[in-house]
Amino acid sequence: MKAVLWTAALLFSPGVISAQQSPTPGGVKIWQKGMPPGGFKEKDDYGDHVLSVSHREKDGVVEFHEHKDDVMAIQSGEATFVYGGRGIGMHRSAPGEQQGERIEGGTSVHVGPGNVITVAAGIPHQYFVPKGGQITYTLVKIVKH
Repeated sequence: MKAVLWTAALLFSPGVISAQQSPTPGGVKIWQKGMPPGGFKEKDDYGDHVLSVSHREKDGVVEFHEHKDDVMAIQSGEATFVYGGRGIGMHRSAPGEQQGERIEGGTSVHVGPGNVITVAAGIPHQYFVPKGGQITYTLVKIVKH
């Protein structure tokens, strides 16, 4: 519960401030206008959670995290988000991580700016971006111990 409350505060504040294992001196890092100083490639790993921004201009693959919850706050754009059901064509992509081709029997929902999505570990999920569209979201991966 503590991680969820901290994540909610993080997602709805104008900057990002953490007193945990900060990758910066002094334990404080501020993302101006919701973007990490290093851009989309920057991922800040605090040990119990990882913070990044994701940007998609095409459909994503199915993702399945065995030991991480995802919290995603949509900043801009729109997509169809599919979750649940069964991942088809799944393969191990990293330790504790799987990716696949599609979801069978999942739930589809349209998402856009201001939506916050939480996905518990063990639930397959996938984004479908409209042709010519994009979606950008702040992503917090919470490591389950």
